[in-house]
Amino acid sequence: MKYNILSQLKSIIYIILPLWGGLMWVSCSESDDDPDEFENWQQRNDTFFATLEDSLVQGNGTWNKMKSFAKSPATDAGSQTDYIYYKVIKTGYETTDTVSPMYNDSVCVSYIGRLLPTTSYPEGYIFDSTVYGKYDLKTNATKRFKIAELVDGFATAMIHMHRFDTWRIYIPYTLGYGSATSGSIRGYSTLIFDVTLYDFAEEGHAMTTQVGLTK
Repeated sequence: MKYNILSQLKSIIYIILPLWGGLMWVSCSESDDDPDEFENWQQRNDTFFATLEDSLVQGNGTWNKMKSFAKSPATDAGSQTDYIYYKVIKTGYETTDTVSPMYNDSVCVSYIGRLLPTTSYPEGYIFDSTVYGKYDLKTNATKRFKIAELVDGFATAMIHMHRFDTWRIYIPYTLGYGSATSGSIRGYSTLIFDVTLYDFAEEGHAMTTQVGLTK
């Protein structure tokens, strides 16, 4: 009786294994045939930044550029990837407050971080966000960071923003995560942020601005 049961089990296994192998091969083949939406990713990101630069040169864009704090400020010369590109969406309501954070300060911000659009993500893959639903300064969640711990491109924007400014920032991969993949962020990725600076404070000091108190 035991022999019969073992024989039947072996027969079933011999039947299942070839079928399983075939299914695995089909699955892998389908995956291999799928188009890679990140194909030529470095080239696509480089081309995008060249387009932004062309827009600035022709004077028909709404973007500005700012040299990274980490690059030599001696001259304006340098690669276009030494700069972040930004657009001021909203200026802070405290128009007389022209103070910006320092590099060693901590900041309180809300933001959405995206990559360039792809087939699956026509609005750009969101890799990090404090926003749930519509971007609204009164309801956005916030996070606190020390500027010195941020990538160079984001830090450059922070040290030039004022309280309750909202900017859209395009950061080249040279001032972001470079050629290496970091978590869900592909290497050579342009980082796109909609970011609002609510408050900032020196190390060891508390922030006092009431989040949500907007004009």
